[in-house]
Amino acid sequence: MSGATASVPNSGGTIFGIPSSYIVNRLITFVLTVWIAATLIWIIPRLSPVDPAEVMLGRMASGGAFVEGSDQILEQLRERFGLNEPLWVQYLLYLRSIITFDFGLSAASFPTPVAALIWQALPWTIGLMLLSVIITFIIGNALGAFMVWERTPKVWKVVIPSLMIFTAIPPILSGLLLLYLFAIKMRQWTGGDLFFPLTGSYGINVEPGWTLEFANSVIYHGTLPALSIILVTFGFWTLGMRGLMITVQGEDYVNLAKAKGLKPRYVLYKYMVRNAILPQVTAFALKIGLLVSGQILVERIFSYNGMGKLLYDAILDQDFAVIQGVSFIIILMTAVSVFLVDLIYPLIDPRIRQSTEGGS
Repeated sequence: MSGATASVPNSGGTIFGIPSSYIVNRLITFVLTVWIAATLIWIIPRLSPVDPAEVMLGRMASGGAFVEGSDQILEQLRERFGLNEPLWVQYLLYLRSIITFDFGLSAASFPTPVAALIWQALPWTIGLMLLSVIITFIIGNALGAFMVWERTPKVWKVVIPSLMIFTAIPPILSGLLLLYLFAIKMRQWTGGDLFFPLTGSYGINVEPGWTLEFANSVIYHGTLPALSIILVTFGFWTLGMRGLMITVQGEDYVNLAKAKGLKPRYVLYKYMVRNAILPQVTAFALKIGLLVSGQILVERIFSYNGMGKLLYDAILDQDFAVIQGVSFIIILMTAVSVFLVDLIYPLIDPRIRQSTEGGS
């Protein structure tokens, strides 16, 4: 009887093989993370002495134009944006707006809703980000594993560390380097022809839609922005994987697998890479948020119509509603990524599932 009780340590049951208590725990962490980050986004702009209503009025009067009834317009703008309300009311209105994804109206593109600007830019950023991070993750981890594997040719063990020099370069400099190579040098070498376009998200003569022509144009125009990110970020994965592989390399189960005469490639994948990859999977989710912030200037210099360019332009225009909306979406994307990885983790590593089921 006691043995039967011990075999059911988690009375809450499981969902898709994951203990329900584990899911609830991670869900609470997710909500708290988003709430705290969203609150900071609301507080920081209010520390600035700049009045968004005055910024909008100043934009109307740009170029020396006279705005009749400016005092009434200023009051109406403050009323429209809720700036006359007490701070606690403004905070509650803000929480309601982020829950409904209604971030108000853009001051720079008035009266365009901020949500419309975000939904227009978001697919471009997600596409560029996923393309960059997946390619970087695969290449970086493969190079890190080969740096440790004893059967890797010696020439590669010299070449791979040499490539780490790109890790010290900021993404914006790698973008400028690619622009220099493709805009100046390649024109000289080829007599004016370019392999890849220098600006834009797709061809001006291509109609956006679910067509092969549009997909090819997007990939063609996104190659240089993605390459500028891949060049400077793959070293992060390579160095991380190298350190993890060194730790795993000396484990008893690896030595036992070698002593049993298993094929070296089988030992590399099954016993070394598979055990070393777990912390990298966690870093994969965290890297998504950092990658979006790193894309800001890359999207700007390539005139790529993503969230980075939108945020950069909003900062220059002091468009607080857009800054808050874009920042919240970036935080939400990062939190959702971490939450999903947390859910996948017990399925990858049985030790985590067993420790959760044991109530530890």
